[in-house]
Order: sequence, then C-alpha cells, then structure tokens
Amino acid sequence: MTLSTWWLFLAMTFVVSATPGPNMLLVMSSSARHGVRAAVLAMAGCMTALLIMMSLSAAGLGALLQSFPAVFDALRLTGAAYLAWLGIQCWRSPVQDATDAPPTADTHSGPAPANANANANANAQPQPPMLAPGGVYRQGFLVAASNPKAILFAAAFFPQFIAPELPKLPQFAILLTTFTVVEVAWYFVYAISGQRLSVYLQRAHVMRAFNRLTGGVFVGFAGLMAMARD
Repeated sequence: MTLSTWWLFLAMTFVVSATPGPNMLLVMSSSARHGVRAAVLAMAGCMTALLIMMSLSAAGLGALLQSFPAVFDALRLTGAAYLAWLGIQCWRSPVQDATDAPPTADTHSGPAPANANANANANAQPQPPMLAPGGVYRQGFLVAASNPKAILFAAAFFPQFIAPELPKLPQFAILLTTFTVVEVAWYFVYAISGQRLSVYLQRAHVMRAFNRLTGGVFVGFAGLMAMARD
C-alpha cells in the first residue's frame, strides 16, 4: 500500500464516518442527556462492535453471509427490531423540567408546611435515570452490531486499498487503525454537539421534543434497515 493509497483511504473514511447514522445519533443523544462520560461509554461499545465485525469480515465472514442470504436477512431484521425498540424507549422516556424547582422555604416566614413538601414531591415527574456504565457500553455495542451490513461494507471497502503483492495483515492493521482514529474523532464531534444541546434540554417540552425526535429517527433507521435489499 502506497502513501497515496493511504491518503485516499483516509479521505474516503473521513466522509463515510461523518455521515449521520445510528451510532452517531446514540453518541450525541447520550451526551445531550447524560454528559460526555456517558457518550464515551457509548463510543467504546460502538467501536468494540465495529472492530469485531471488521475483523470477522477480514476472516471471511462477509463472503459467508453473501453465500447465505437467509442468515444475513435474519441478522438484519433482528438489528432493525432492536433499533425500533430503542427508538420507542427514547420516545416514551419521562422528562422533568429542571427549571421548575420547588420553591425554597423563606427563612423569615418559618419552615414550609410538611404537606407542601409532600405535594411538591408528588407533583414532580420522574427523571429518566442514566443506565449503569455497563448498560451504556452494552447499548452502544448493540446499536453498532445491529447493522450486519458493516461486515459486507468492510469486505468490499478495505480490499480496494490493500496491495495483493504485499503482506495483507500489516496493511489491514494500518487501515483498521486509521478507521478507528477517524471514527472516534467524529464521535467526539457529535458528543460535543450533544453536550451543547444539553443547555436547551432543561425545559420539559424541549426534552420531550428531543426524545421524540431521536426516537423517531431510530425507528426510521430501523425501517430503512428492514426494507434494505442488497
């Protein structure tokens, strides 16, 4: 693999990785809802799944899936069902208006009545809890793994940049490392964008609209995946 070939791979990977998809949407929404730490855990899950699928593709799984379309379709529909389920969970997520904090007691007027505090607690809407770190990582892994087309993509994309007359493993390692660096860089771009969005998600109606938007997009990705044909 020549340097010019590597530059071409870098440019194409930069464009492909920048394209919004389920992985990027998950990273951005995780950052917007729970902060960059949650986004990093989602990134780690996504990258683990992608690296495994690309390694399996290099080992010949891509050709195997092409030989058994029924198996590929089963994996594709299973992944679409998971994305649809995730979208429904996002849509139905409860929200709480962070700006509607209960009024504090006035030190000059005495302590607030106990029944007032009870009413405030009763009227408060439940805040959607953040998943445990393992749960966020697992969610990222499953979202990335939900698209078996990544295996076929790697099987078709990577060989275009590998010189057949040279040892293939070092070339594949260089390409995979390049892809990882570019993909993670774009993950952080989406995570930072999500963090900036979090400022506007303090109001319940904005958070509810964001949940329904991201949920609808996940369901849309699921529909596209279910209807896709090679």
